[in-house]
Amino acid sequence: MSTATQTRTAPALRFAAGVLRPLLNVIVTMTAVIVLWIAFLQVYDLDPLVAKSPVDIFHYLFTGADAGAHRSLVSSGLGRTLLDAGFGFVAGLAAAVGVAVVFVLLRSVEQALLPMAVVVRSVPLVAMTPLITLIFGRGLMATTVISGLIVFFPALVTMTFGLRSASRQAADLCRAYGAGDWTIARKVMLPSAVPAFFASARIGVPGALIGAMLAEWLSTGQGLGYAMLKDSSTFDYDHLWASVAVLTAVSALAYNIIAAIETVALARFAPNIRPGT
Repeated sequence: MSTATQTRTAPALRFAAGVLRPLLNVIVTMTAVIVLWIAFLQVYDLDPLVAKSPVDIFHYLFTGADAGAHRSLVSSGLGRTLLDAGFGFVAGLAAAVGVAVVFVLLRSVEQALLPMAVVVRSVPLVAMTPLITLIFGRGLMATTVISGLIVFFPALVTMTFGLRSASRQAADLCRAYGAGDWTIARKVMLPSAVPAFFASARIGVPGALIGAMLAEWLSTGQGLGYAMLKDSSTFDYDHLWASVAVLTAVSALAYNIIAAIETVALARFAPNIRPGT
């Protein structure tokens, strides 16, 4: 193969490797989870009535006599939980980006509002859930707020740091050509914060799922969050463990899908930065 051909194919190979690597990570992650799961059951010798093994869950979902009904039951609850988590994830991440831009451009706003945000974050979300339910009801809006709050605060800190890491020389050059603060934020700061955005997104995925289940447990009475609460009182531990296993797999898959999208985005906006850094 000629040097010119190698030069042309090398970026494509790196791009393909960057996209396929997250898919391999899902397999590795789930394999590690299953190994730790089995080891945990072996070490602590738990009652099989309560503690279910991966083989038990596979039988419950795929090979048992009522496997089809069990899959339908889990998937219906999962669909509701993913809807709740998806809205909360998008709302929390979008709010964090917007507030971070305002904080970076208007330091007086940051100095006034950041202490309030810290106070709100210090209050346990379990204690805030009844108040949020009273204000927003027991529907999708309440789950969006609860799930979004978990995503919002870590994303706000990460995005603020990412925006402030933008090149000062590039910003000064834009000002020299008459660009305003908002133009600099759009043309310089936001592209520089792409790695921080995807870091926030990866962190926010499990948080959004946890927030959605918390809202379902305490507020809406729907989804896997509420179903798992009922499982513990009705001794339906097969469904409980199956729900946990499915949610773990979905969380790992969503995390690595975002990592694959990050590879594509960094190739466009920050080619010199490796994904995941």
